[in-house]
Amino acid sequence: MRDAVVTAEGDRIRWAELPGREPTRVYVHGLGATSPAYFAATASHPALAGHRSLLVDLMGHGISDRPTGFDYTLESHADALAAALREAGVTGAEVIAHSMGGSVALVLAARHPHLVSRLVLADANLDPVTPSVGAPGSAGIAAYTEQEFLQGGWEQVRDRAGAHWWATMRLAGREALYRSAVHLARGTSPVMRELLLRLTIPRAFLFPEADGPLAGAGELRSAGVLVVPVPDCGHNIMLDNPEAFVRATAAALSG
Repeated sequence: MRDAVVTAEGDRIRWAELPGREPTRVYVHGLGATSPAYFAATASHPALAGHRSLLVDLMGHGISDRPTGFDYTLESHADALAAALREAGVTGAEVIAHSMGGSVALVLAARHPHLVSRLVLADANLDPVTPSVGAPGSAGIAAYTEQEFLQGGWEQVRDRAGAHWWATMRLAGREALYRSAVHLARGTSPVMRELLLRLTIPRAFLFPEADGPLAGAGELRSAGVLVVPVPDCGHNIMLDNPEAFVRATAAALSG
């Protein structure tokens, strides 16, 4: 485990690190998740192993600190991650990021371009969503006020999430989980999809084949984004079908 101070108040981001050659690969988890749990198996797979790899927990999640004074916007997540990467001596990283982590990675690449040389996004959030009571993920969490969520709404979210997701979600600070969800649902300006279209580094977008055609796939391909449907998986591609995830990721990183 490694760590870096990333705020003026002394809050730390932590990560699990695998040694290897450059360029460094940085793995970033989604909302309520943790990178070691989601990426350890695939990062160490023979097709991806051998590079220095940082399995980073975003602020408020996993083994990183959970400050209640942090705002947890996508921009603040990206800036804190950038501070951790600079402390780790990382430049030109290949970033592999899932769900909310993909949104953070897009902001990271836009705001700190020297830190990112390639992006592989696994079913990342590209567009804002409308908060809705009972909806899965960020839309459901964002339907509460922060006070409602902290005073018991989190229990309803826990019950809807199920034991598997809750196993990592329970590690997140409740303020961190709520504010991250709200800002993920709200999105960025310009929106994450526009950030992806504007970037000029190699980019790939993996999504579950069962979800059907990806919205805006033609525009993404025209902008140079490799769009890859992955079979036999749901949203958690790297857990549901790790072999297919590894093949698609390795191809994107070598192409």
